[in-house]
Amino acid sequence: MGKEAKGSVTAVDGGAAADGDCGREGLASGAARASVGAVGAGVRSRAGAADEDARRKVRGTLLTLAGGTLWGLNGTLSKLLMGSYAVDPLWMVCVRELTACWLFLAMAGLGSPGRLGGLLRDRRSLRGVVGVAFGSILLSQVAYLEAIDWTNSATATVLQSLNVVIVMLVVCVHGRRRPRRRELAGVVLAFGGTYLVATGGNPAALSLPPEGLGWGLACAVAATILAIQPLELIRRWGNFAVNGLAFLVSGVALSLAYRPWEHMPALDGAGWVMVAASVVLGTFGAYALYLQGIKEVGSVRGSMLGTVEPVVATLSSVLWLGVVFGPAELAGFAMIIAMVFLTA
Repeated sequence: MGKEAKGSVTAVDGGAAADGDCGREGLASGAARASVGAVGAGVRSRAGAADEDARRKVRGTLLTLAGGTLWGLNGTLSKLLMGSYAVDPLWMVCVRELTACWLFLAMAGLGSPGRLGGLLRDRRSLRGVVGVAFGSILLSQVAYLEAIDWTNSATATVLQSLNVVIVMLVVCVHGRRRPRRRELAGVVLAFGGTYLVATGGNPAALSLPPEGLGWGLACAVAATILAIQPLELIRRWGNFAVNGLAFLVSGVALSLAYRPWEHMPALDGAGWVMVAASVVLGTFGAYALYLQGIKEVGSVRGSMLGTVEPVVATLSSVLWLGVVFGPAELAGFAMIIAMVFLTA
């Protein structure tokens, strides 16, 4: 009996040891599976983040291009209004800002009323909006229309495209990095393409009055500020809320100084339709799309993509005013299209 009991105890101990080994093997196997699962989850997470980043870049590229397209159309439309109806550029700015602001605010109120209310209660952000109103909106509106009035829409957009280099330098200095090769190549293509589109390869075609040159350079500075200054506010409070209040502040300030009601142009039905298109598409639509686009793709890439504007301005001038293209203009189109794909 003693031997049997001892054997029984030994068997039990052996079974327990075996069970312990199996348990340890099971735990090890479970840990391995958990580790593999964690690695797989990490890979899937990184892949998902990469896919989302790619979608964001595509979305931002399309939005920026759409905004630049509307601006290009609006430039030619504004030139028609100023040439055919003797519309003063400052009158156009007042009307566009004081009308478009309510479209922005209506969209903000419908889409995100909480963010609009929060912005109105945040004094620091409101001071930032005032800065955007005068530094980005008012300066860009006045400088662009004055540059078009003194020159033409294509030349004005060439001068405005200087903002590509300014934005790149600001971003590189702020980030303490050198320009990337793609950025440098994009700058070269952007400048080369816009130059050819606007001048046809003839430098004499870019002869400017001093006022036109001054407003054009101011336009480049304003476009630089517009590509950088509002972004933090837009990320926090939304595109529509920030733009709506900035346009309202800018429009009221300019109207008090300029008194647009004393400079009413003689517009017929077609003229008012063009004014409405300039407000809804060329102002509300263009700013909303462009600023949302650069929020997605960044200031440097957004500014480069925005150089699609002179292409559209020139094409619309051909369709509406009968301008004829030469080989240099076609080469410029190809360079700007290549730049778009390079920076996208």
